Amino acid sequence: MVGELWLWTKERVSAFFAMIGRGLKRLWRLFTGWVVTVSGSTWRKVAVFLPAAFILYILIGMPIVHRVDDNLDFPTTAAAGASEVVADIAFLVKRETVDHGWTPNDPAIQPGWWLDNTPNFQKGIIAALSRFTFELRDQIGRTRGSSAVDPDLEQAAGNLSKEPDRWVIDIGTSLLPTRPSDSYFRQAVEELESYNARLAAGTAVYERRSDNLQATLDRIALDLGASSAALETYIGEKSGGFIPDFGADDLFYQVKGQVYAYTVILQALRVDFAKVIEDKELSALYGELLKSLRAAATLDPLVVSNGARDGVLANHLSMQGFYLLRARTQLREVSNILLK
Repeated sequence: MVGELWLWTKERVSAFFAMIGRGLKRLWRLFTGWVVTVSGSTWRKVAVFLPAAFILYILIGMPIVHRVDDNLDFPTTAAAGASEVVADIAFLVKRETVDHGWTPNDPAIQPGWWLDNTPNFQKGIIAALSRFTFELRDQIGRTRGSSAVDPDLEQAAGNLSKEPDRWVIDIGTSLLPTRPSDSYFRQAVEELESYNARLAAGTAVYERRSDNLQATLDRIALDLGASSAALETYIGEKSGGFIPDFGADDLFYQVKGQVYAYTVILQALRVDFAKVIEDKELSALYGELLKSLRAAATLDPLVVSNGARDGVLANHLSMQGFYLLRARTQLREVSNILLK
């Protein structure tokens, strides 16, 4: 009985695949029959129209997709007991991935692939947010580092650390469809909002201690120092050339995105650690720090120039580096006062 059932199943499966094969052959014959009826002039028109339509689509789409949003006036207000910096990070990630659209992982068939300023700006933002959320997970969101890691912060930190340019097809990872970067970032928004809701309800930890603020500022200073060094190296190697430097804007906007995100973070930390800043009499110095960061974050030249340091043309990378060094010095001053 079992043998007969097996044979019957095999016959039905074979018949099913044979039917599919016959259907595909018929469709192929219909298609090839249609193709030969199309005149050569029609094919020539199609050959001209399709590339022209694609180019037009890209040219129209690029200015629509291009968006470097360096607005520092956020509409977010954390609930009582919640964290302003967590609310602002969640808002910023949602704005870039949902409202504006994430461009670093756009394929060549989308206008975002043909841009460079917007993707680099967004990469800089997510790099800074990723580093800060690890600090949030390991220090601020735990009781003196001895308690268990908050599950929402752990998941959020992991999701924000994903490479920013992964699309649904990533041959370097797998031949099969994969999860795109921006879906991880949107998931991180949900986890940050969940953490903040629990914080407002009193079931999560957010340590507003001066040593936590001091350690966070030190790590931000290190990151800005690395960017300042990258700018200095690039200027030393490529400034003042006769050929226009088409790579200067890539570095400029990536650093701009990073500084912008850190400005958002430090503005929100001023709210979260208001008592610490007041007790240490840091309000004036902290305000000067934010002023320097805002100047770097909102630099917006029409064309990024990498002219000679003593030349006629401006060097926007040097200007950006100046504000970074100034902000880094002020970060160190605030940190030193917090240590006392």
